Amino acid sequence: MEVMNDDLATLKARIDRTNELLTRMLAEVAKTPSTHAIFVDAGYLYAATGRLVAGTEDRRAFDLDAEGLIEALIDKARQIFADSRLLRVYWYDGARRRIHTVEQQTIAELPDVKVRLGNLNANNQQKGVDSLIRTDLESLARHRAISDAALLGGDEDLVSAVEAAQGYGARVHLWGIEAPEGRNQAEPLLWEVDSQRTLDLDFFKPYVSRRAAAPAYDAGATRPTRENVRFVGAQIAAKWLSARGREALVELLPGHPYLPGPVDQDLLVEAETLLQYSLRGQADLRRALRDGFWEHLQTQY
Repeated sequence: MEVMNDDLATLKARIDRTNELLTRMLAEVAKTPSTHAIFVDAGYLYAATGRLVAGTEDRRAFDLDAEGLIEALIDKARQIFADSRLLRVYWYDGARRRIHTVEQQTIAELPDVKVRLGNLNANNQQKGVDSLIRTDLESLARHRAISDAALLGGDEDLVSAVEAAQGYGARVHLWGIEAPEGRNQAEPLLWEVDSQRTLDLDFFKPYVSRRAAAPAYDAGATRPTRENVRFVGAQIAAKWLSARGREALVELLPGHPYLPGPVDQDLLVEAETLLQYSLRGQADLRRALRDGFWEHLQTQY
């Protein structure tokens, strides 16, 4: 009988010890703040905000204050996840040969922001962005780096990313952008997430501004020679290099002979202003402009 009592006492001591350890573990978990991250599909963001605020999805037709908008998204997440800390903002975009544009480089330099690039094909369509989002969401959830994910996107291909994160216990909250008409997010994506939220016109309006229309030039103006246009291209390259520095040049050179879309657009607009002549539809002059731009940059490398 004494042996049985000793065994019961030993068992009780072990149970008490286990309960004590569990109590300590739960107390430590309670002290550990939850963590959230924001995942932004820039392709969806530009298309939806451009259409909502500027009336166009063409990135060349409007400017986006990415820094201000990212700060606003961080503030919004801080309100929603009041007892949570921010891990970082993940910004997914496309670029030719995965070479950062000047704009993407500026975003990448912001604190608490990680830029991840997929490819951009000849039709300016993003490729590989959805898989990058899935990889990051799944990895962060698997390693318990985040408890909540705010996903700003609308593509049905993101469903697998949501499912992967949820499989490891993370909650995924879908943020959308108000659509002037209809819907700009896939229904299967809406079905899978843990919560949905739509950000409206007032939220985005301070960060989007439509660019001024290209000035109308005299149709009878004398057509500049290729050499004149090439020289203007070199002038603009010198100004570009002075403003951005050699680090930006090193990023740009691997893309030769192609220029990132925003750089090419800015080059065209500035050249037309200097020449007082429209280069739209003048393929040979635009080639001369780019040649002059590249030639000057390459002499400085």
